[in-house]
Amino acid sequence: MKNSLQLIINVVLALALAVLYFLHFNGRVAAPAIATDKSVAVLASPNLSTADTTAATEIPETPAEPIAATAAAPVAAPTGSFDGKIAYVESGKMLDGYQGMKDARKAFEGKARGWERQNQTMLTGFKSAVEAYQKQAPTLTTEQRAATEQKLQAQQQEVGQKQQQLQAQAQEEEAKLTQKVLESVNKKVEAYGKARGYKLILIAAPSGTIAYGEKNLDITTPVLAYLNAEYRKK
Repeated sequence: MKNSLQLIINVVLALALAVLYFLHFNGRVAAPAIATDKSVAVLASPNLSTADTTAATEIPETPAEPIAATAAAPVAAPTGSFDGKIAYVESGKMLDGYQGMKDARKAFEGKARGWERQNQTMLTGFKSAVEAYQKQAPTLTTEQRAATEQKLQAQQQEVGQKQQQLQAQAQEEEAKLTQKVLESVNKKVEAYGKARGYKLILIAAPSGTIAYGEKNLDITTPVLAYLNAEYRKK
């Protein structure tokens, strides 16, 4: 009977660790895959997890559709502009530095703490129920012990189901926040490229979407400055 109860506790704690692992130990932003139309690079979905962690939640990446930007008034090309008007941006650097992404991560972390509290409350309740049973077991009849153990098993299953619901809710919320940020970035990068006469802006990612590019074609810094300036106008 002791082994049976310990197995119940182990199963629930294993499920709890899976949820807490998701909520607290997500990895850095995954590098977006390259996807472009004729004028602008389009980012695929990265994770919203915090930058100082190491594991990532698996969420299917769905390339965001290019969003039509409001026509921007042409501006003079910067000194040292590139022949052919083709350039690239480093996706990781751009998204890590974009204030909109930082704010989205912060919002997600706040919700994740709420989900963690719910998870902890469920585990504490189940653990208390098991401990109470262990104290009462010597005074219970065989039928009473069997009935109590059955209730504990049902409670364990309920905790597991609710943990799965929390994980699904977290994944859905992360996807929504990510999509919202990427749609904004796509629109702003498109406006930036059109206003400055770029024919193509590529995405350089660690996964190797661009094998080589001259450093003078890297416009990550000015694009990032533009993104944050536009974001602050909100």
